[in-house]
Amino acid sequence: MSTEPDDHHFVVDGRRWRRTDPALPEDLAAALRSHLGRGRNAVRRAKRDGDDEAMAAARRRNGLAKHGLGERGPEWWTRPEADRVADARRALEALDALDA
Repeated sequence: MSTEPDDHHFVVDGRRWRRTDPALPEDLAAALRSHLGRGRNAVRRAKRDGDDEAMAAARRRNGLAKHGLGERGPEWWTRPEADRVADARRALEALDALDA
């Protein structure tokens, strides 16, 4: 695996990370990033509190957000744009339902 950045990845401290799908509309990507930030904060709180149930819920939120952003799951650059955007919208619906 190359540790050089490309159009699909970026490198931080020698570790390669998948980029967010650039085809996502900005409002959709921003909403997914908001959920990701909330999930990351919840992971920190759950670790601090030793709350395994809260940790599982926070990791589920993070996973849904990362899949929606294209940072996990199938490689976004190999799939049709319409499918990727539809998947991101479904991920956001699932994330919003967590708060209902």
